[in-house]
Amino acid sequence: MLNVPPQAFPGPSSQQRAAAGGRGKVPLKPGRSLMDWIRLTKSGKDLTGLKGRLMEVTEDELAKHNKKEDCWICIRGFVYNVTPYMEYHPGGEDELMKAAGTDGTDLFDQVHRWVNYESMLKECLVGRMSAKPIAAPKEISTLSEEKKQLNGMVPEKKAQAASAKDLIPSYDWFQTDSLITIVIYTKQKGMNAELVIADCQDKRLRGEIIMDDHSYLVEVDLDHPVQEDMAVNIAEKVGKVEITLKKKDNIHWKMLGQPLESHNTFKKCTDRGLFYRKCKLVSKTEVTHDTKLFCLMLPKSTHLHVPKGRHVYLKQIIAGTEIVKPYTPVLPFLPLNFKEPSHHEGACIYLMIKIYSCGLFTQALDHLQIGDYISVSNPEGNFKKTQIQTSEDVFLLAAGTGFTPMVKLLDFALSEVSCLRTLKLIFFNKTEDDILWRNQLEELALKDKRFEVQFILSQPTKDWLGKQGKISSSLLSEFVKRSKKDSKVLICICGPTPFTEQGVQYLKDLGYSQEEIHAFTA
Repeated sequence: MLNVPPQAFPGPSSQQRAAAGGRGKVPLKPGRSLMDWIRLTKSGKDLTGLKGRLMEVTEDELAKHNKKEDCWICIRGFVYNVTPYMEYHPGGEDELMKAAGTDGTDLFDQVHRWVNYESMLKECLVGRMSAKPIAAPKEISTLSEEKKQLNGMVPEKKAQAASAKDLIPSYDWFQTDSLITIVIYTKQKGMNAELVIADCQDKRLRGEIIMDDHSYLVEVDLDHPVQEDMAVNIAEKVGKVEITLKKKDNIHWKMLGQPLESHNTFKKCTDRGLFYRKCKLVSKTEVTHDTKLFCLMLPKSTHLHVPKGRHVYLKQIIAGTEIVKPYTPVLPFLPLNFKEPSHHEGACIYLMIKIYSCGLFTQALDHLQIGDYISVSNPEGNFKKTQIQTSEDVFLLAAGTGFTPMVKLLDFALSEVSCLRTLKLIFFNKTEDDILWRNQLEELALKDKRFEVQFILSQPTKDWLGKQGKISSSLLSEFVKRSKKDSKVLICICGPTPFTEQGVQYLKDLGYSQEEIHAFTA
């Protein structure tokens, strides 16, 4: 019998707002929306063409189905007939055809690994790829190994393995009458709150330490219940992390708990699935005519600080299908005094979200009531704050809600980048009514002489006295200029995919290098 996956897994993790190279949406035909696809999957129609059968698929069989009218794709060992999904795919048919008749896992991971394809394509499941025969391992000459040992030498590979093991974090735990403390020794300096994610839900403790592109995970089913309150203390200089839990009953624990599957593992962040916790909606404030600021409260038993330039995923069940979308947290407001570093993170996550009249996901978000819950993932993305810490001139190019990743960058640059000379936001919108936080941005520009904001409208009224037009090489050459010939520059750009891709090309044409440009792509 085939081991068929459950109908709805947690979505795989993501690089959705990562480096340039994302794919944009294409116009879909009428009747080909996400809701239309969900209706089709629930209609009972045979979408696999196999009349309910599941089969083991060989590479040769998979390769035969490589046309638009007959397209199979393998993702993580499972084969899907995506032929009926062609006209519903937001990225267009051509994107799907790049993986037609092949293993499309790598391509999928590059473009939109965050999508919960198991739920979206569950009615298109053909079956599992048949296992390849495993080649017998080559015999190792034990004689040569023994000679090296006898000569007092450690084989090179073994020496490397031992060295790598020394760098892998470890953990321990201890208790008092009322407390349980888990200590994680990261073995690296510079540990901070943004690199530690901890959750305790229904006796399940999960503590993840982010170390560059890898993470270390402690994950156990605790031996006894604990209270909601949880404390996380970080010794930055020695890289020690302490997670302290309060016992519900003052009894002696014989063990911390049962280890879960990924417990005590150290691996690439991209190899871990997304982890979600339920957050309560505590406020919803109008920003413009179609954009609102949502405030989501984290559980007491969660420690989570979203790094600058990173995003989270919101997950909702809509019409029985799990839908996941990315959003970049912002600040609740723009601080106007940057003498001291600001600390707005902690209990809440703020999301500035445009509500689309025909948007299935955002309409569902807008209908949430105060006190309702929504699932929020761990942070994702690849922006590193070291990119901005040594920059003298920072330029932020934003279109519409592409402004959201710029908010924390703006705050961080003005408060903590000591070498900063100039910070300029070039903000593209259709109309004046679309400009997010216009008054706050103008007030900030008056307060801090390093900061300048330039609003550019593509559909202004006759009364608009400012700049108008769309992103162009001539426009960027006017506003994106170094403060001195050899100044260190960082240019961040975010908006609809065509805006971002055109902007990156214009910047390169103007002589800026790839290392000086960071594109947040959708």
